[in-house]
Amino acid sequence: MEVHAILLALIQGFTEFLPISSSAHLILPSVLLGWEDQGMAFDVAVHLGSLLAVVYYFRQEVASLAVAWLSSIRGKAQNAESKLAWCIILATIPACIVGVLFGGLIADFLRSGWVIAVTTIVFGLLLWWADKAAKLYKGEYQTGWRGALWLGCAQALALIPGTSRSGITLTAGLMIGMTRDAAARFSFLMSIPIIFLAGSHQATGLLSAGAAIPWGAIGLGVVVSFVSALACIHLFLTLINRIGVMPFVWYRLGLGALLFVVMSGQL
Repeated sequence: MEVHAILLALIQGFTEFLPISSSAHLILPSVLLGWEDQGMAFDVAVHLGSLLAVVYYFRQEVASLAVAWLSSIRGKAQNAESKLAWCIILATIPACIVGVLFGGLIADFLRSGWVIAVTTIVFGLLLWWADKAAKLYKGEYQTGWRGALWLGCAQALALIPGTSRSGITLTAGLMIGMTRDAAARFSFLMSIPIIFLAGSHQATGLLSAGAAIPWGAIGLGVVVSFVSALACIHLFLTLINRIGVMPFVWYRLGLGALLFVVMSGQL
């Protein structure tokens, strides 16, 4: 069980912030190896680890944005940080609305290997097209409210398993002219409120259900996902301008093809 927990936390941490779909990877152990679902408590734990990693990595930016946002609420003049903070808040709203209205339907009808295989490939190709056509001139502080709403709608689309939240928001950022690292940074920053809200919702449901909590697996999940997510964020931001997105596109195409083969073998 501990080995399963460590491996699943590693998968979650490394894939949460890469444009390759964490849901596509998390389905593989159960399909290929017959592993049982670790449960909601473990899911909350690994997402908490990922959340702590992105907050820690961007701690200076998060503090600056929070101070500027609070100042803007108190009536002080807007600056670049406060505008970016409001853009992140705006970008969070679409996913919240879609999650509340359609989260149950998505969970019931779209969480299948076939759906994940298709979306892994389709949105991988879309990422390739967006990168090829990208103008690459905007920074994250130039997002604007229209760009934030566009990125927020893309993040809402990521509720479909296999889409990849990081992948679709990176794609959307490239479509509106953001540089690769700016789109990635905005994607990471906008992940903070959405992961927090989703995790809080799951934790509330877990506590209200009164289920037994496997504290050992939870501790492992938090620590391993934190370390792996932190390494992932650093490496991705270091390499994205150098290697581009094509390695991730090819990886998604290969992963989608593998999922098709695996699912076909189960017919």
